[in-house]
Amino acid sequence: MNNKKITVGCDHAGFGLKKIVITHLEERGFEVLDVGTHSTDSCDYPKIAHELCKSIQNGTTELGILICGTGIGMSMAANKHRGIRAAACSDTFSARLTRVHNDANVLCFGERVVGVGLALDLVDAFIDAEFEGGKHQRRVDMITQIEASESSL
Repeated sequence: MNNKKITVGCDHAGFGLKKIVITHLEERGFEVLDVGTHSTDSCDYPKIAHELCKSIQNGTTELGILICGTGIGMSMAANKHRGIRAAACSDTFSARLTRVHNDANVLCFGERVVGVGLALDLVDAFIDAEFEGGKHQRRVDMITQIEASESSL
């Protein structure tokens, strides 16, 4: 990864794990942009996903990590944003391959689904992997084409 800055966000269900992930990223030398939430008070995850996606769209960061209860709601909200390819992962193989094959730029997971150790392994697998390009680039381009036209291929 060229940019050593990453955006992290969570809703109330992912708040405890977000703090641990941020510490881990900082220990690895990343500058972290924390887009909230900043407590366990109930909040609306689409707002957090939107803030994180804006940071990628405007070039502030290349990658993001979103944490909620399961990772699913965050991934759904993030994928509504142009240029965002978010994946909800709960295993390291998927976290690595979503970067390698899909050029994903947002990792989502759930504090209610994964423990601390697995969460940090997911983060490492995701940020350490690089997009392969080749035949995979053609497929990512197809996704971008659908996104741009909101029609079929």
